[in-house]
Amino acid sequence: MAKIISIANQKGGVGKTTTAINLSAALVNLDKRVLIIDMDPQGNSSRGVGIDINALNKTLYDALVNACDVNKAIKHTSIAHLDVLPSNLNLANFSAVINNVKDNPYLVLKDIISQISEPYDFIFIDCPPSLGLLTINALSASNSILIPVQCEYFAMEALAQILGTISEVKRLHNPNLAIEGFVLTMFDTQTNLSKEIAQEVRLLFKENTFISVIPRNVSIPEATAKLMPVSEYRPTSAGSLSYAALAKELLDHESQKN
Repeated sequence: MAKIISIANQKGGVGKTTTAINLSAALVNLDKRVLIIDMDPQGNSSRGVGIDINALNKTLYDALVNACDVNKAIKHTSIAHLDVLPSNLNLANFSAVINNVKDNPYLVLKDIISQISEPYDFIFIDCPPSLGLLTINALSASNSILIPVQCEYFAMEALAQILGTISEVKRLHNPNLAIEGFVLTMFDTQTNLSKEIAQEVRLLFKENTFISVIPRNVSIPEATAKLMPVSEYRPTSAGSLSYAALAKELLDHESQKN
């Protein structure tokens, strides 16, 4: 059974989509089968693995709202064993229409995931930069949440908000939702601020903070611009190696639980 992990933080620009793409690719390189569910109407994680979101016949929106078979909406990427359930701007209409077609608007994604036939090892849900209905659906469907933390100003304020949402989702929709961990992103070794934020997160969340840190590395945005994971673009770059280390650490966590 697939481990379902939401990648969420309502603060934009913290590396959610970058982490969804590159952590997924790193796990595929460790012989895992991975599905990315693109829960953001911008469709950036779909585009980031080479999908033309303007040429899609079926998307996540069709599975959620129009009773489309979710397996027909899943797309294979050019990377073996890495698939994506893509989205485009149609998904922005989800909150406006879902109450008309579903009894429980918070558990629609959970129902859709239960219908996926492929035997994935991991399913990552790339959440939008908000704490609205799309993100609540993602958290309600997940085993755990992975929270990217940008090593810059206002990081801690955003964490307080996402932790409040996690508590609410656990109370109302998904009592077993766990925190997979906090991932420090865009870490700059040349600035005291990055070091201070990292130290504060580790102090507050201790064992819930991943040891692996994602640095600021030019290869990561360059790979994004090329619409591919950094492990495909520059496999020996610091960015690629950091996501490889994060993938191994995630698998170590799983082995310790079993």
